[in-house]
Amino acid sequence: MPERMLEHDLEELKKLLLTMAGEVERQLGMAIRALVERDSALAEAVIAGDEVIDRREVEVDHKVIELILRTRPMARDLRLAMTAIKIAPDLERVADHAVAIARQALRLNEVPPLKPFITIPRMAEEANAMVREAIAAFVQGDSQRARRVIARDDAVDEMHEQIFRELLTYMLEDTRTIQRALALLLASRSLERIADQGTNIAEQVVYLVEAEDIRHRHGEGAAPG
Repeated sequence: MPERMLEHDLEELKKLLLTMAGEVERQLGMAIRALVERDSALAEAVIAGDEVIDRREVEVDHKVIELILRTRPMARDLRLAMTAIKIAPDLERVADHAVAIARQALRLNEVPPLKPFITIPRMAEEANAMVREAIAAFVQGDSQRARRVIARDDAVDEMHEQIFRELLTYMLEDTRTIQRALALLLASRSLERIADQGTNIAEQVVYLVEAEDIRHRHGEGAAPG
């Protein structure tokens, strides 16, 4: 009976994290749409929705504490519970970055567009996919999937660098573009940080499955072969 209770509680914990991840993904999607489609009402909805994510993080914390007190998990089960309590803040930070993007959208929507959106939507799609895949790797206990997430971070960094170079050119050629370019650069920076959160989650999954701490070991996270 205790083993069955533990298995049930762990499954409920995974479902809760999946729910939180889905809500965070929607927040980010809305923030990007607010930016690209110049939709201030949508940006305001992202900002207002952040409280839901904050409450969800607290819910995960309480769920983990309750699980530990009820079932006293050992070994890998305990690592899974403790990994979940570390992943929730990463997801909450992704939502915070979505809010930051929404705030930049509100500023940009008050002035004429600086340039067409090309790289930022691609960057958002990749960063969002990294977080989604990292959560799936956690739920499935798949460290190789997690390592593939880590390997994708360089592509997001490269897109951020490309955006920085493009915006720097605008600012150097016309000082009137500086405020708009800086707002776009901050949005890009938020997306880069979201990819970093996805990497953090994936590193936690590798530790959970393989008991190997690969944090800060750049270039070693990719799957072999």
